[in-house]
Amino acid sequence: MYSYENKIPQDLTYGVTAAMKVIGGKWKPCIIDCINKGIKRPSQIHKAIGQASLRVIKQQLKELHDYDVVSKTMYQEYPLKVEYELTVFGKTVLPIIEVLQSWGDRHSEKIAELALRRQENIIYDK
Repeated sequence: MYSYENKIPQDLTYGVTAAMKVIGGKWKPCIIDCINKGIKRPSQIHKAIGQASLRVIKQQLKELHDYDVVSKTMYQEYPLKVEYELTVFGKTVLPIIEVLQSWGDRHSEKIAELALRRQENIIYDK
């Protein structure tokens, strides 16, 4: 599997850069929110976030695991069963997710309007 390696050094002493290193990514906040709500298996997360491919979900789960945001439990049964849970460190991210959710709820109409102007493919149902 090909892995992209960033050639430009990142200043992880800058808080926003450090936070984005861990939770940045199109689906990571949604994945964290799903796990917090009790959705633990990659296939279940995929069903909850239908726009993201299962491959991308698994890739971002691996990155979250690498940064100790989630723990991974593999059950030795057939078919193989894998579940994820938030770690103590991962739970410290929840206030950030809550603020993102609140901001998105508050501004969803404006964002949908602006996205339509940009002619993006969106789903807006409120």
